[in-house]
Amino acid sequence: MKKIFIAFVGAFLLAVNVQAQKKSGAIQFESVIDPVATAEASGFPITDEMKARMPKSVKANFELLYNATNASYMPVVDNEDSNSGGGGRPGGGAGRMMMRFGGGVGGNREYYYSFADQKLVEVFDLMDTTYMMPSKLTLAANNPTGRGGNQQNNNSAVQFLPVAPTVEVIKSDETKKILNLNCNKVVVKTTRKAKILDMEKDIVEETTLWYTNDLGFNFSPNPNLWTEGTVLAIENKGGGTVAKSIEYRGVSNKDVTAPKKAITITPEEYQSKLEAMMKRFRGNNNRGQNANGATRIVIN
Repeated sequence: MKKIFIAFVGAFLLAVNVQAQKKSGAIQFESVIDPVATAEASGFPITDEMKARMPKSVKANFELLYNATNASYMPVVDNEDSNSGGGGRPGGGAGRMMMRFGGGVGGNREYYYSFADQKLVEVFDLMDTTYMMPSKLTLAANNPTGRGGNQQNNNSAVQFLPVAPTVEVIKSDETKKILNLNCNKVVVKTTRKAKILDMEKDIVEETTLWYTNDLGFNFSPNPNLWTEGTVLAIENKGGGTVAKSIEYRGVSNKDVTAPKKAITITPEEYQSKLEAMMKRFRGNNNRGQNANGATRIVIN
């Protein structure tokens, strides 16, 4: 009986130790996009000539650093250190890309999470200024960039209608292991109204999320695609993002805390700045053309 008790205590302490180790670490993600499949899944006709010019796939790497209180997610580059303040880890590794641009979700933005108050902020550079914008994990059915609303291309064969998309969350009993973590499956089905060559049709897109509750915090590689838990994989017809490796190790607070120099900006203020930039850009393009529409090049 004593031996059984000792064995039980040993197993319990081992389990506790394993859980403690999972409270801090680094997860490497890989994002792969098939431009042709992405366009076709959205209802855009692609000619053979266009397919020949488009790349087969576009890959990018990202890293999630987390500890018991905070997390950060951003692009990485090779042969740099990812958690040592630039000093470099023994044996090298991937390095966090500390350059921020006003790109789209999961592009060159940095995301910082605070677990205690469930806050999320996006950090990016715009016009030589580093901004910090409040955000949140959600399930948003936004129109793809460049399609729908005022950004729609009127010359496109596909015209998304100004109607709110229908979003359906389909839970599944299917499970699988990712990085030896138990993951559950949920499918997000989005239906958009569109006109294709003047014929009204429904464009349906399905995205699969694989999430785990084993890590004890909420996260998604795309903050607009989240239902619960820690999302370790996003799959759709155009590609997706998946966690490729995990290393349980110490993570310093400075690597999971938003930069203090960042200026807080609201989503409304950010949108206004983008519209002002586009207006100036269009004005510069118009000044660079002559009356016949040809571009005028001035060499000083």
